Amino acid sequence: MASTTPNGAPSPADYDLLPKLAPHLDRHMIFPLLEFANGQLLDDEENITDEKKAREITQAKFALLKKTDMTDYVANLYCELQGLKEPPIEYAERKQKVFSQLEKFEQQTGKITELLERDDVVNNLRSDKVANLEFLKKDHDVTIDMVNALYDYGNLQYSCGSYGDASELLYRFRVLSTDNDKVSYATWGRLACEILTTNWDMALEELQKVRELIDTKLQANPLAQLQHRTSLIHWALFPLFNTDKAREPVLELFFSAPFINTIQTNCPWILRYLTVAVITNRGRAKNVGIQQKQMKDIVRIVKQEAYEYQDPITKFVHALCIDFDFEEAQNQLVVAEEVLRSDFFLLAHADDFVDSARHLIFESYCKIHARISLKDLSARLGLNADDAEKWIVNLIRDTRLDAKIDYKEGTVVMNHPPSSVYQQVIERTKGGFFRTQVLSAAVAR
Repeated sequence: MASTTPNGAPSPADYDLLPKLAPHLDRHMIFPLLEFANGQLLDDEENITDEKKAREITQAKFALLKKTDMTDYVANLYCELQGLKEPPIEYAERKQKVFSQLEKFEQQTGKITELLERDDVVNNLRSDKVANLEFLKKDHDVTIDMVNALYDYGNLQYSCGSYGDASELLYRFRVLSTDNDKVSYATWGRLACEILTTNWDMALEELQKVRELIDTKLQANPLAQLQHRTSLIHWALFPLFNTDKAREPVLELFFSAPFINTIQTNCPWILRYLTVAVITNRGRAKNVGIQQKQMKDIVRIVKQEAYEYQDPITKFVHALCIDFDFEEAQNQLVVAEEVLRSDFFLLAHADDFVDSARHLIFESYCKIHARISLKDLSARLGLNADDAEKWIVNLIRDTRLDAKIDYKEGTVVMNHPPSSVYQQVIERTKGGFFRTQVLSAAVAR
């Protein structure tokens, strides 16, 4: 049963997307989301507000990580759940087994690791992996088993939570291996490692490599392409909302035809993140034309998918840009802010989104009014009169908006210069030539 606020409206918890996101994320990526959910249960004095929910999260952490080799942490979770001071002996035995495996792989990969750190060896490597293996086998007695041991060692380090070491091992394996399937897995593994070590520049590089793998290696399997694109979309949320460098490349990825189709078909809840990314990208985008097109695309897709997915963020866009219902848009913005502050990816962008959303409301309102009451506009923006006045003054100054405040009348006066007849004719006939060409080509066929 959905939880509600005192006035009967759904609470932010009802819009929690963790159950939808988790199936498409690696278990190590889900852990920080659970940590965030646990943090949401703490009050200002760091006291837990919901003991039952906190225990459920601890149980989820244990279930998530018990299949990994993070033995000490899993043992601590088990003790916390069972009320024990010391973990069972099986955890110590498992820890020793993991150490033994690490030592074995370190011995098996020691020689090849040493070789790849030597300049005289690296300088002799070429883009031809077969030739590289032949060179290493002939001159340095490297075997294919040693190369595969890099892959196994990398997987074990990842399972232990040593993501930096795992990334380096998987990179070395990928440079040498001719096993296409394992190279694909290693590329996904490196992407996960760079995300978990918050190395966003490298994460973006690996993101593009995974995209290329999906587009080229899985061409003959549309279902696998759909599933892999769905996973990549979810993984890409980490760099998208953690570094400004990721904004344009990740948005370009999401709006490309194969990926926007994947979002609409397989994971419409990603519309929340896509909408926030586009709206908060106002003023940041290097290409204003692309940003405006993305905003139009978001409005179109939100309208198309309204039957499939809605939350306060998409409802805000629907109310403002489709229904032109300013009152409903403001109501949804209030709820949207609460939802953003309870979302792992969007918490840091809540203030930015609210400010950009107010810009959208103001722009839309100004397009259809020549004179606007400050009192009315402050209500639309969800601000008190003084704050609204300061906000509008700053907006007019920063954007050089052709408007002024009439303090005597308490209004904002917009200057809408009339467009010439000549300009109106150009606007109305702008697409005529293109449409004529399309019709002519259709008739010719």
